[in-house]
Amino acid sequence: MDRAARANAGEGMAAYAAPSLFQPHLARQALRDAHEKKISPLLCIFHAVSSVPVVRFITPFNFDAAAVDWEHSSCNTETMTTMVHEIAFMSHGKTIPWVRVPGHDHASIGWALDAGASIIVPQVDTVEQAQHIVSATKFGTRHRGTRSAPPGRWLAGVTDIPFDSSRTIHECLNDQAAIMIQIESLEGINNLDDILTQVPDIDAVWLGSLDARISMNLPGNFGLGGDEPEWHAARDKFFEVLDKHDKPYGGFAFPTPPFGSAEGFKKATDRMSLVACTADMLHLMALGNDLQTARGLVSEAVEERKLSSNGTTTAK
Repeated sequence: MDRAARANAGEGMAAYAAPSLFQPHLARQALRDAHEKKISPLLCIFHAVSSVPVVRFITPFNFDAAAVDWEHSSCNTETMTTMVHEIAFMSHGKTIPWVRVPGHDHASIGWALDAGASIIVPQVDTVEQAQHIVSATKFGTRHRGTRSAPPGRWLAGVTDIPFDSSRTIHECLNDQAAIMIQIESLEGINNLDDILTQVPDIDAVWLGSLDARISMNLPGNFGLGGDEPEWHAARDKFFEVLDKHDKPYGGFAFPTPPFGSAEGFKKATDRMSLVACTADMLHLMALGNDLQTARGLVSEAVEERKLSSNGTTTAK
């Protein structure tokens, strides 16, 4: 039984786990299978909060994927690594860990991959940047790889077992972790065709609507887009290029208000292969609503007591 069939039979993303959970999942294949509708889109939680206890609490829900935001958090390398391990191990391989790295530097990319994650790389605008990212991700000359093999990451004969016994562990690792780039500017949109033509080892693309709109001097609108003609033209161009290169698409799509709807979500997932459908920060923000509701009820109770003490209401 192939991995897609196993996933559909109830294994979920554990079907794409490597022989050791210290290794990245076969996320490249999982994305491709989702893109080709062999499996459902990967439903992802976005961890904007760099907290091991939060990840530890949420991981047992068994999202298909969990993205650690290392770009916009106070997360250090050790915390990021622990979060990735918590996601992989506490889910028993049912959740694929992803890390949005802080930038394009070789070290950050290597640390995230060494932890066992696939990577989301922000602010990709040019072919040269994309070539550097892929080079930093791969081992060996086949991919112009410059990634350093970590001698202490996988233990010989224990956690370094390749998923394909006919190849070396490093050859296999090249086909495991996925590279998703974020296009977050009009420059990136205009260069996307060249990027995907010259750097085919990119596995998926995420349109960062918030940053892209800001780069175009348009209101951010919480990343929800807008009705400006120039925005529609840029967005249409992005998807035309993506379809031309038959690349998986990932990003945010929320099934509930105020940032989404059931119908909008279903429409979005028809195209998407990885869907960040919720985020820990959104639910923390909801604590403010609880506080306002509580304050309102307290105010009502105070007024009711005042009226009662003035004899205008009858106590029950």
